[in-house]
Amino acid sequence: MSTTPPLDGLRFAFGTLTVLPVTVTRWDRGAARAGMLAAPLVGVVVGGCAAGLGLLLLFLGASPLLAAVGSVAVPAVLTRGLHLDGLADTADGLGSGKPAEDALRIMKQSDIGPFGVLTLVFVVLGQAAALAQLYGDSWGRGAVGAVVSAVVARSALTLAARAGVPAARPEGLGAAVAGVVPVRSAVSLVVGVVVVGGVCGWGLGVYGVVPAVIVALVVAEVLLRHCRRRFGGVTGDVFGGLAETAATAAFVVLALSG
Repeated sequence: MSTTPPLDGLRFAFGTLTVLPVTVTRWDRGAARAGMLAAPLVGVVVGGCAAGLGLLLLFLGASPLLAAVGSVAVPAVLTRGLHLDGLADTADGLGSGKPAEDALRIMKQSDIGPFGVLTLVFVVLGQAAALAQLYGDSWGRGAVGAVVSAVVARSALTLAARAGVPAARPEGLGAAVAGVVPVRSAVSLVVGVVVVGGVCGWGLGVYGVVPAVIVALVVAEVLLRHCRRRFGGVTGDVFGGLAETAATAAFVVLALSG
C-alpha cells in the first residue's frame, strides 16, 4: 500500500464532498483512500458552518425553528444538494422493487419519483424538527447537534468505503471509492469519532453524543447492507443516502436524549 501525502487526501475529501474551491490533484485509489479517511474532517467544517449560521440567527433574535432551518440548509448548500439527491435516488431505487439492473437505471434518471420525494420531505422535516428542539433546549445543544450530525454523516461514508464493499457500477464516484479503506482503519476511525465526540460533548455539558453516533452508524450500516443486497454494491447515490440517513438518526437521538 503506497503512502499518499495527507494534503492529497484532504484535497480529494473536500473537492469531492463539498463545493469549496479545492482542486483534486489526484484521482487514484491511494488519494481516494486518504480522502475517505479524511471525510469526518469535512464533517467538522460543514457542521461548524451549520452551527455558526444557526447561532448567528439565534443571536439576531430568530426562533429555534428558523435557526434549525438555517443550519439544515448549510450542508445542502455546501454539497450542492448531492447527498439529498442521492438519498432521493436511493429511495426510488429501493422503492421500485425491481431487479438490480432496473433499479440502478431508475436511480440514474434525472427526475425524482414519489418514493424519493416522500423520503426527502420526511428527512428534511425530521432534521429541522429535531434540531429546533435542540436549539430550544440551549444554543450549545443545537450547535453540538449540527456538528455531530455532519461528522457522523461523513463517518458513515468512510465505513461504506471499507474493503469488501463492492461498487454496483464500474463508473462514478461510488466505483472510485468503493473498497478503498482498510477495515481496521475504518473501525479505528469510527472508534476515534465516538471517543472524541463523547469527550467534547461531556466537556460542553451536552450528553447523548456517544449514543447518537453509535445509533446513527448502526442505522447507516443497516441501510448499506440492504443496498448491497438490492443493488449488488454501492453507488454515489447510495453514499449520499447513507450520509443523510446517519445525520437524521443522530439528530433524532440527540433530541430524544434531552
